[in-house]
Amino acid sequence: MKLVPRSRVAPASALLTALVTALLVLSGCSASGAGSGKGSAGPGLDDPAKKEIAMRLVSSAENATLDWKAQYKYIQDIGDGRGYTAGIIGFCSGTGDMLKVVERYAATRPGNPLERFLPALRAVKGSDAHGGLGRPFTDAWAKAAGDAAFRSAQDAERDHSYFDPAVRQAKDDGLGALGQFIYYDAYVMHGAADSGGTVGFRTMRREALAAAEPPSRGGDETTYLNAFLDARVTAIRKEPSHSDTSRIETAQRVFVREGRFRLETPLRWKVYGDSYRIDGP
Repeated sequence: MKLVPRSRVAPASALLTALVTALLVLSGCSASGAGSGKGSAGPGLDDPAKKEIAMRLVSSAENATLDWKAQYKYIQDIGDGRGYTAGIIGFCSGTGDMLKVVERYAATRPGNPLERFLPALRAVKGSDAHGGLGRPFTDAWAKAAGDAAFRSAQDAERDHSYFDPAVRQAKDDGLGALGQFIYYDAYVMHGAADSGGTVGFRTMRREALAAAEPPSRGGDETTYLNAFLDARVTAIRKEPSHSDTSRIETAQRVFVREGRFRLETPLRWKVYGDSYRIDGP
Protein backbone atom coordinates (compact mmCIF):
# COMPACT_ATOMS: atom_id res chain seq x y z
CA MET A 1 0.00 0.00 0.00
CA LYS A 2 1.38 3.36 -1.02
CA LEU A 3 1.35 6.00 1.73
CA VAL A 4 0.19 9.49 0.84
CA PRO A 5 1.79 12.44 2.67
CA ARG A 6 -0.66 14.05 5.15
CA SER A 7 -0.34 17.42 3.38
CA ARG A 8 -1.92 15.92 0.27
CA VAL A 9 -4.87 14.28 1.99
CA ALA A 10 -7.98 16.49 1.72
CA PRO A 11 -10.08 16.97 4.87
CA ALA A 12 -13.41 15.12 4.90
CA SER A 13 -15.34 18.40 4.62
CA ALA A 14 -13.37 19.42 1.58
CA LEU A 15 -13.97 16.05 -0.05
CA LEU A 16 -17.72 16.39 0.61
CA THR A 17 -17.77 19.89 -0.89
CA ALA A 18 -15.91 18.69 -3.96
CA LEU A 19 -18.31 15.77 -4.37
CA VAL A 20 -21.40 18.00 -4.12
CA THR A 21 -19.93 20.45 -6.63
CA ALA A 22 -19.18 17.62 -9.06
CA LEU A 23 -22.70 16.28 -8.74
CA LEU A 24 -24.19 19.72 -9.39
CA VAL A 25 -22.07 20.13 -12.51
CA LEU A 26 -22.98 16.69 -13.80
CA SER A 27 -26.67 17.22 -13.17
CA GLY A 28 -26.72 20.69 -14.70
CA CYS A 29 -28.02 22.18 -11.44
CA SER A 30 -27.19 25.60 -10.15
CA ALA A 31 -28.22 27.45 -7.02
CA SER A 32 -28.75 30.54 -9.13
CA GLY A 33 -28.20 31.67 -12.65
CA ALA A 34 -29.51 33.64 -15.59
CA GLY A 35 -32.55 32.20 -17.24
CA SER A 36 -33.87 30.24 -14.28
CA GLY A 37 -37.45 31.47 -14.28
CA LYS A 38 -39.82 30.85 -11.37
CA GLY A 39 -41.85 28.43 -13.44
CA SER A 40 -39.12 26.84 -15.55
CA ALA A 41 -38.99 23.79 -13.25
CA GLY A 42 -41.74 21.21 -13.22
CA PRO A 43 -43.86 19.72 -16.02
CA GLY A 44 -44.27 21.77 -19.16
CA LEU A 45 -47.53 22.38 -20.99
CA ASP A 46 -46.86 19.29 -23.12
CA ASP A 47 -47.34 17.14 -20.02
CA PRO A 48 -50.74 15.44 -20.57
CA ALA A 49 -52.27 16.81 -17.35
CA LYS A 50 -51.09 20.36 -18.11
CA LYS A 51 -52.25 20.12 -21.72
CA GLU A 52 -55.70 19.11 -20.49
CA ILE A 53 -55.80 22.22 -18.28
CA ALA A 54 -54.70 24.36 -21.23
CA MET A 55 -57.47 22.99 -23.43
CA ARG A 56 -60.08 23.67 -20.75
CA LEU A 57 -58.81 27.23 -20.31
CA VAL A 58 -58.96 27.89 -24.04
CA SER A 59 -62.43 26.36 -24.26
CA SER A 60 -63.71 28.70 -21.56
CA ALA A 61 -62.80 31.64 -23.78
CA GLU A 62 -63.61 30.13 -27.16
CA ASN A 63 -66.80 28.24 -26.30
CA ALA A 64 -67.91 29.36 -22.79
CA THR A 65 -67.44 25.86 -21.38
CA LEU A 66 -64.67 23.70 -19.92
CA ASP A 67 -65.86 20.71 -21.95
CA TRP A 68 -63.45 21.17 -24.84
CA LYS A 69 -63.97 17.63 -26.15
CA ALA A 70 -67.57 18.50 -26.99
CA GLN A 71 -66.34 21.17 -29.42
CA TYR A 72 -65.14 18.97 -32.28
CA LYS A 73 -68.61 19.36 -33.82
CA TYR A 74 -68.95 23.10 -33.18
CA ILE A 75 -69.24 25.35 -36.23
CA GLN A 76 -70.76 28.77 -36.92
CA ASP A 77 -70.02 32.16 -38.42
CA ILE A 78 -69.48 34.47 -35.43
CA GLY A 79 -69.27 37.59 -37.61
CA ASP A 80 -65.57 38.30 -37.06
CA GLY A 81 -64.68 38.45 -40.76
CA ARG A 82 -63.05 35.01 -40.75
CA GLY A 83 -65.94 33.02 -42.20
CA TYR A 84 -66.86 29.86 -40.32
CA THR A 85 -65.26 29.23 -36.94
CA ALA A 86 -65.23 25.61 -35.86
CA GLY A 87 -63.75 22.83 -33.79
CA ILE A 88 -61.69 22.59 -30.64
CA ILE A 89 -59.75 25.85 -31.03
CA GLY A 90 -61.78 27.78 -33.57
CA PHE A 91 -60.36 26.78 -36.95
CA CYS A 92 -61.54 29.31 -39.55
CA SER A 93 -62.51 28.97 -43.20
CA GLY A 94 -61.12 32.45 -43.87
CA THR A 95 -57.67 31.88 -42.38
CA GLY A 96 -57.03 28.51 -43.99
CA ASP A 97 -56.52 26.31 -40.93
CA MET A 98 -59.98 24.81 -41.41
CA LEU A 99 -58.86 23.81 -44.90
CA LYS A 100 -55.80 22.12 -43.39
CA VAL A 101 -58.00 20.13 -41.01
CA VAL A 102 -60.17 18.85 -43.85
CA GLU A 103 -57.09 18.05 -45.95
CA ARG A 104 -55.65 16.02 -43.05
CA TYR A 105 -58.96 14.22 -42.69
CA ALA A 106 -59.11 13.42 -46.40
CA ALA A 107 -55.57 12.03 -46.28
CA THR A 108 -56.49 9.51 -43.59
CA ARG A 109 -60.12 8.92 -44.60
CA PRO A 110 -60.45 9.28 -48.39
CA GLY A 111 -64.00 9.79 -49.59
CA ASN A 112 -65.24 11.22 -46.30
CA PRO A 113 -68.28 13.58 -46.48
CA LEU A 114 -66.15 16.72 -46.03
CA GLU A 115 -63.73 15.96 -48.85
CA ARG A 116 -66.06 17.30 -51.54
CA PHE A 117 -65.91 20.74 -49.94
CA LEU A 118 -62.14 21.09 -50.40
CA PRO A 119 -62.41 23.18 -53.62
CA ALA A 120 -64.83 25.57 -51.91
CA LEU A 121 -62.62 25.88 -48.83
CA ARG A 122 -59.66 26.74 -51.03
CA ALA A 123 -61.77 29.33 -52.87
CA VAL A 124 -62.96 31.14 -49.72
CA LYS A 125 -59.57 31.23 -48.01
CA GLY A 126 -58.71 34.83 -47.18
CA SER A 127 -62.34 35.96 -47.04
CA ASP A 128 -65.50 35.55 -44.96
CA ALA A 129 -67.43 34.06 -47.89
CA HIS A 130 -69.56 30.91 -47.65
CA GLY A 131 -69.62 30.11 -51.36
CA GLY A 132 -69.97 26.38 -51.99
CA LEU A 133 -70.27 25.67 -48.26
CA GLY A 134 -73.43 26.70 -46.37
CA ARG A 135 -75.71 24.32 -44.51
CA PRO A 136 -74.53 21.16 -46.31
CA PHE A 137 -70.97 21.89 -45.14
CA THR A 138 -71.83 22.77 -41.54
CA ASP A 139 -74.01 19.65 -41.24
CA ALA A 140 -71.20 17.51 -42.65
CA TRP A 141 -68.68 19.04 -40.23
CA ALA A 142 -70.88 18.33 -37.19
CA LYS A 143 -71.54 14.78 -38.35
CA ALA A 144 -67.84 14.12 -39.02
CA ALA A 145 -67.09 14.84 -35.35
CA GLY A 146 -68.35 11.34 -34.61
CA ASP A 147 -65.38 9.94 -36.55
CA ALA A 148 -62.17 9.44 -34.55
CA ALA A 149 -60.13 10.16 -37.69
CA PHE A 150 -61.71 13.63 -37.96
CA ARG A 151 -61.06 14.35 -34.29
CA SER A 152 -57.45 13.26 -34.79
CA ALA A 153 -57.16 15.62 -37.76
CA GLN A 154 -58.25 18.53 -35.55
CA ASP A 155 -55.80 17.46 -32.82
CA ALA A 156 -52.95 17.20 -35.31
CA GLU A 157 -53.57 20.63 -36.83
CA ARG A 158 -53.86 22.19 -33.37
CA ASP A 159 -50.52 20.71 -32.36
CA HIS A 160 -48.68 21.43 -35.60
CA SER A 161 -49.74 25.04 -36.12
CA TYR A 162 -50.44 26.28 -32.60
CA PHE A 163 -49.56 24.18 -29.56
CA ASP A 164 -46.13 22.84 -30.51
CA PRO A 165 -44.62 26.10 -31.84
CA ALA A 166 -46.00 28.08 -28.89
CA VAL A 167 -44.63 25.68 -26.29
CA ARG A 168 -41.29 25.40 -28.07
CA GLN A 169 -40.83 29.18 -28.17
CA ALA A 170 -41.91 29.58 -24.54
CA LYS A 171 -39.41 26.96 -23.41
CA ASP A 172 -36.68 28.72 -25.40
CA ASP A 173 -37.63 31.91 -23.52
CA GLY A 174 -37.26 30.11 -20.20
CA LEU A 175 -40.96 30.14 -19.33
CA GLY A 176 -42.81 27.58 -17.24
CA ALA A 177 -46.18 25.99 -17.93
CA LEU A 178 -48.11 29.22 -17.35
CA GLY A 179 -45.97 31.19 -19.78
CA GLN A 180 -46.25 28.36 -22.27
CA PHE A 181 -50.03 28.52 -21.97
CA ILE A 182 -50.02 32.31 -22.37
CA TYR A 183 -48.06 31.91 -25.62
CA TYR A 184 -50.36 29.12 -26.80
CA ASP A 185 -53.54 31.09 -26.16
CA ALA A 186 -52.09 34.02 -28.11
CA TYR A 187 -51.31 31.68 -31.02
CA VAL A 188 -54.89 30.34 -30.95
CA MET A 189 -56.56 33.75 -30.94
CA HIS A 190 -54.20 35.74 -33.16
CA GLY A 191 -52.07 33.32 -35.17
CA ALA A 192 -48.31 33.46 -35.56
CA ALA A 193 -48.00 36.42 -37.93
CA ASP A 194 -49.82 39.70 -38.60
CA SER A 195 -52.53 39.41 -41.24
CA GLY A 196 -55.74 41.13 -42.23
CA GLY A 197 -55.93 43.59 -39.36
CA THR A 198 -54.74 41.00 -36.85
CA VAL A 199 -51.61 41.51 -34.75
CA GLY A 200 -49.88 38.14 -34.57
CA PHE A 201 -47.92 36.38 -31.83
CA ARG A 202 -44.52 37.28 -33.26
CA THR A 203 -45.26 41.00 -33.09
CA MET A 204 -46.50 40.66 -29.50
CA ARG A 205 -43.37 38.79 -28.47
CA ARG A 206 -41.14 41.34 -30.20
CA GLU A 207 -42.85 44.17 -28.31
CA ALA A 208 -42.59 42.26 -25.02
CA LEU A 209 -38.86 41.68 -25.58
CA ALA A 210 -38.41 45.41 -26.16
CA ALA A 211 -39.96 46.07 -22.75
CA ALA A 212 -38.52 43.26 -20.61
CA GLU A 213 -35.98 40.44 -20.67
CA PRO A 214 -37.32 36.87 -20.59
CA PRO A 215 -35.97 34.39 -18.02
CA SER A 216 -33.70 32.83 -20.64
CA ARG A 217 -31.81 36.14 -20.71
CA GLY A 218 -31.80 36.56 -16.95
CA GLY A 219 -35.05 38.49 -16.71
CA ASP A 220 -37.81 38.18 -14.13
CA GLU A 221 -40.65 35.91 -15.22
CA THR A 222 -43.42 38.04 -13.70
CA THR A 223 -42.13 41.20 -15.34
CA TYR A 224 -41.72 39.56 -18.72
CA LEU A 225 -45.13 37.86 -18.73
CA ASN A 226 -46.84 41.11 -17.80
CA ALA A 227 -44.99 42.81 -20.66
CA PHE A 228 -46.24 40.14 -23.06
CA LEU A 229 -49.79 40.46 -21.75
CA ASP A 230 -49.57 44.25 -22.13
CA ALA A 231 -48.57 43.74 -25.76
CA ARG A 232 -51.47 41.36 -26.26
CA VAL A 233 -54.02 43.74 -24.76
CA THR A 234 -52.76 46.43 -27.14
CA ALA A 235 -53.10 43.97 -30.02
CA ILE A 236 -56.67 43.05 -29.09
CA ARG A 237 -57.69 46.69 -28.99
CA LYS A 238 -56.29 47.21 -32.48
CA GLU A 239 -58.39 44.45 -34.01
CA PRO A 240 -61.83 45.33 -35.38
CA SER A 241 -63.20 41.89 -34.47
CA HIS A 242 -62.00 41.92 -30.86
CA SER A 243 -62.32 44.35 -27.97
CA ASP A 244 -62.93 42.44 -24.74
CA THR A 245 -59.68 41.84 -22.82
CA SER A 246 -61.10 39.76 -19.96
CA ARG A 247 -59.31 36.74 -21.43
CA ILE A 248 -56.18 38.53 -20.23
CA GLU A 249 -57.16 40.76 -17.32
CA THR A 250 -59.45 38.44 -15.35
CA ALA A 251 -57.77 35.17 -16.29
CA GLN A 252 -54.12 35.05 -17.35
CA ARG A 253 -53.10 38.19 -15.45
CA VAL A 254 -54.70 36.69 -12.34
CA PHE A 255 -52.57 33.54 -12.64
CA VAL A 256 -49.41 35.64 -13.01
CA ARG A 257 -50.33 37.74 -9.99
CA GLU A 258 -50.95 34.59 -7.95
CA GLY A 259 -47.56 33.21 -9.01
CA ARG A 260 -48.97 30.05 -10.61
CA PHE A 261 -46.03 29.74 -12.98
CA ARG A 262 -46.40 25.96 -13.13
CA LEU A 263 -50.11 26.33 -13.89
CA GLU A 264 -50.89 24.51 -10.68
CA THR A 265 -54.46 24.10 -9.49
CA PRO A 266 -56.74 25.33 -8.09
CA LEU A 267 -57.30 27.88 -10.83
CA ARG A 268 -60.13 30.40 -10.71
CA TRP A 269 -60.81 32.96 -13.42
CA LYS A 270 -63.41 34.87 -15.39
CA VAL A 271 -63.87 35.31 -19.13
CA TYR A 272 -66.50 37.61 -20.62
CA GLY A 273 -68.05 37.88 -17.15
CA ASP A 274 -68.49 34.12 -16.62
CA SER A 275 -66.67 32.43 -13.71
CA TYR A 276 -64.75 29.16 -14.01
CA ARG A 277 -62.60 26.98 -11.81
CA ILE A 278 -60.39 23.92 -12.07
CA ASP A 279 -59.75 22.28 -8.72
CA GLY A 280 -57.98 19.07 -9.69
CA PRO A 281 -54.80 18.37 -11.66
